[in-house]
Amino acid sequence: MTALDLITAGRLRRASRRRTVIAAALAMLLAGFALTLMLGQSFVAPQTVLRVLAGQEVPGASFTVGQLRLPRAVLAVLAGLSFGLGGAAFQIMLRNPLASPDIIGISRGASAAAVFAIVVLGIDGPMVSVFAVMAGLGVAMAIYGLSFQGGIAGTRLILVGIGVSAMLDSFIAYTLSRAPSWDLDQAMRWLTGSVNGVQLSQALPLLVALAVFGGLLVSRARDLEALRLGEDTAAALGTNVALTRVLVIVAAVGLIAVATAITGPVAFVAFLSGPIAARILGPNGSVLVPAGLVGALLVLGGDYVGQFLLPARFPVGVVTGALGAPYLIWLIVRVNRAGGSL
Repeated sequence: MTALDLITAGRLRRASRRRTVIAAALAMLLAGFALTLMLGQSFVAPQTVLRVLAGQEVPGASFTVGQLRLPRAVLAVLAGLSFGLGGAAFQIMLRNPLASPDIIGISRGASAAAVFAIVVLGIDGPMVSVFAVMAGLGVAMAIYGLSFQGGIAGTRLILVGIGVSAMLDSFIAYTLSRAPSWDLDQAMRWLTGSVNGVQLSQALPLLVALAVFGGLLVSRARDLEALRLGEDTAAALGTNVALTRVLVIVAAVGLIAVATAITGPVAFVAFLSGPIAARILGPNGSVLVPAGLVGALLVLGGDYVGQFLLPARFPVGVVTGALGAPYLIWLIVRVNRAGGSL
């Protein structure tokens, strides 16, 4: 067997493993979605769920499945896809697992704007989401500008982002301290992340964001993988580094901001999805799509656990936060023991 045959066989083997991983993740996601519609405080038979999904009026089930469970499940999947794709894109581009939007302050910017709009401006409904999206984009551009110094270094951007996030936390705490009690419940949703009370109509902005921004990220998957090797190597391979960075930042921030505008900042999903997908996939191609599927599984599963498998009911952000915080501590300890820097 020639060297070319060995290279071709290796590529085919890696492509096959990647397809297998994506197919398995999709199967798990579909199974989880179906179980979420059937299981809760009461059991709804599969055939009844199918009748509701087909638009038939079924006493009791039409409300339980169509009005309560279906919107939660759909929004959880779409938001998880958005968080997973956006977080993995940042981590790949900056070659650092800490370079996640919820670590470097982008999600916090959207939350701060939403809290300000609710508490200070008295705004509710879709305009809160508009404020959140614009603030997420604005904070991302500010962090990028503050960390730019003849180029972008991942470590510098992360440190600037952590500082901006701390400032935004202080702003949120001050705003909430002055909030009337009737605004606190709505504002707190923007701090923990939740799919409580979502409507199926809210899926449309996420679908559009996934089609536009998610499609852009997937189309740049090859260039993102080249950036893993460093800017000079990526440029030598024909990647337009500057253009790729701008497109990836805009697309990833767009996904994160739109998802945050609807569900709030579901903690650590963007942070966890990429590393989990990379561990499962191995060196077998881009982790973007697998990371999106992992994000969807995390939000869908986390919401079900928070609703039905714990002594009290918790929003999904509490569950994912409990998973992500130990991983963050472990990651920092591992980096320090290896003699590296953040």
